[in-house]
Amino acid sequence: MNDEFAKKMLKLREKAGLTQRQVANELGVTDQTVSNWETGQRKPRLSSTQWLKLCQLFQCSLEDLAE
Repeated sequence: MNDEFAKKMLKLREKAGLTQRQVANELGVTDQTVSNWETGQRKPRLSSTQWLKLCQLFQCSLEDLAE
């Protein structure tokens, strides 16, 4: 897993003022899953709809997540 992506996920979530649980609830995953993404233990396996929802939550573009 790309540690840069994990760091970016954490930074964007905190900037949005959201908890892991809030993000998890919006995406239909567990808060442990979000934690795993942010620590680099797992990479997100999301549907297109979930990726778009994540971008809405973080107020960012897909490109922002990919950089």
